Amino acid sequence: MKILIANDTIIPVHYYGGTERVIWYLGKELVKLGHEVSYLVKKGSTCDFARIIPLDNARPIDQQIPVDIDLIHFHTTWEHMDRINQPYVVTMHGNGDDTMAPLNINTIFVSQNHAQRFGSTSFVYNGLDWNDYSPFAKNAKREYFHFLGNAAWRIKNVQGAIDLIQLTRFEKLKVLGGVRFNLNMGWRFTFTSRVGFIRKVGAKTKDKLLNHSKGLIFPVRWHEPFGLAIIESLYYGCPVVGTPYGSLPELVNKQIGFLSIHKSELLQALENIQAFDSVLCHETALENFNSRKMAMAYLEKYSRVMDGDKLNILNPRKIHADRSLLDWD
Repeated sequence: MKILIANDTIIPVHYYGGTERVIWYLGKELVKLGHEVSYLVKKGSTCDFARIIPLDNARPIDQQIPVDIDLIHFHTTWEHMDRINQPYVVTMHGNGDDTMAPLNINTIFVSQNHAQRFGSTSFVYNGLDWNDYSPFAKNAKREYFHFLGNAAWRIKNVQGAIDLIQLTRFEKLKVLGGVRFNLNMGWRFTFTSRVGFIRKVGAKTKDKLLNHSKGLIFPVRWHEPFGLAIIESLYYGCPVVGTPYGSLPELVNKQIGFLSIHKSELLQALENIQAFDSVLCHETALENFNSRKMAMAYLEKYSRVMDGDKLNILNPRKIHADRSLLDWD
C-alpha cells in the first residue's frame, strides 16, 4: 500500500515534539511492514526511510497529493480536504476549542476517553519505538521526581507538581521542559532549591534523567488526550502520580501509579512510591504502547476506509464544552 502521512510540521523532531515523533515512528513501522510511505511535511524535513514531499501552504491541499497514493493519513486539517479523491483518515491529537465545527467522519482519536468526549468510539493509542530509547536501568539509583511536558501551560499544572514536592519533607523535582522564571504566565517565579528546571531536553539527556527518577508527577487540569510523557516515564520504570483526567485512568492502573484530585492523597502516594512496581511500569509501556502495535491498529482503520466503511456513524463533535481548569485541591 502507498501511504501518505501529512502534517504541518518539520520532521524529525530534535527535542520534545509529540505529534512529530508519533508520525515518524508510525511511518517507520509501516515501512517495516512492507508499505511504501511518503510524508507531506514542511520544507526542511528529512527522512532516510520514506520520501519527503515539501508542503506548500500557498497551494490547496488537494493539489499536493500524488496521484499514486492509496491512502492519506492526515494529522491536522486543511481547507479543501473534501476535494481529495483518495481515501483518507484524520488523527486528532488535541482537544480543540468549543467553537470548532464537526470533525471529519473518518476521524481517529488517541484514547478511548478522547473519542468519547466527541461522541466517537474510534481511537488508536500512540506508540513509540523503544529501540530508539536508552535501556531501562532497573537497578539505577532513584534520586528525585520529575515533571515532563510543556511547563508553560496552566492546564499541565506544573505549579501543582511543585506544590506537591514542597509538601514532602525532603523530595526534589526536576521540571523537564520548563523555566524557573516564567514571564509569560504573569511573572511566575519558583525560588525553591528543591526544584530544578531543564528547558530543552534532548533524547539522551531525557533518557538519563528518567532512568534516575522515582516517578512522574503529572497533576494535569485538563482532559489529557493521551500523554507521551506518561508512557516514556513508565518505560523508565517511573510510576505516575497525577490527576484522573482524560486518558490517565486508561494508561495508569493501581499497580503502576496513583490518581486523585486531592493533594493530600497524591502526597501519600509520593511518600510511598516504592510500593509501585517499576519493572511492571516498564513492561506496560513496552508491551502496550509500542509503535508496531500502533501501526497495526492504524492499518485496520486504513483497510476499513479503503473498503468504503466509515469510522464514525456521525461526524464527531464536542459533547460538552471544556472547563478552563478542572478541579484540583
